[in-house]
Amino acid sequence: MTRLDELEAFELAMEYEDQPAEAVVSWALDLFHPRVALAWSGQAEDMVILDMAWRINPDVRAFAVDTGRMHEETYALMEEVRQKYGIAIEVVFPDRHEIEAMVRNFGVNLMYRDVAYRILCCELRKVRPLVRALSGLDAWFTGLRREQWASRQNIKKIEIDHDHGQIVKVNPLADWSSEEVWRYIRTHEVPYNRLYDQSYSSIGCKPCTRPVQPGEDPRSGRWWWEINAPKECGMHCSIETGGFEKIMEAILKEAAVRGEGAAR
Repeated sequence: MTRLDELEAFELAMEYEDQPAEAVVSWALDLFHPRVALAWSGQAEDMVILDMAWRINPDVRAFAVDTGRMHEETYALMEEVRQKYGIAIEVVFPDRHEIEAMVRNFGVNLMYRDVAYRILCCELRKVRPLVRALSGLDAWFTGLRREQWASRQNIKKIEIDHDHGQIVKVNPLADWSSEEVWRYIRTHEVPYNRLYDQSYSSIGCKPCTRPVQPGEDPRSGRWWWEINAPKECGMHCSIETGGFEKIMEAILKEAAVRGEGAAR
């Protein structure tokens, strides 16, 4: 197990701030492999990092949280990754009992009714499986970029992930623009999610993602029906909302009861 303390991470972040993304990826693979993996969701940034890492170490690992509500185009890209790179993306699923209890109590499309319900859905379908996936790692790669959203403006290329056991979070593209991402994809002929050809700019679950119009903020295609709500699911930025804790407690209690009943 390899760990960094806050001072080490800060010094490394300063050292690599002006270094190319490939240097950051190479550093992380040298230090942490095989206990480092890319969190892959089919975004353009994920494919750039995967391509970079594969060129450095073909045995690079990647995992995907399959929420059960993903676009078919995302699954198709997952298969392209297998064919082109020889990488079998490690798929992690939500807890069945928690999802069943949530859907039974609030409906399959609860996310449209209230921000707290949407965050609950993200918590059970995304955040908790992510926690399981990260529990066996010392570090993880993400495709976060500072220009994506206000909550991401201060991310560093190398930082301590306080939400996931103090492991190292590596954001090689933190200082990249969208133009740089797509320039890399075109130059290196990297496969990409075909939803981008349909005017999608940020890709998540199918019910919660839509194409964006020219001139709209790229992140506006996520949870577009919400007003003054965070454009985050909680995987990268912790989210708190008034009624969320009570809803969560009720759902988990129901899931626990169901699990005990099934065990009898």
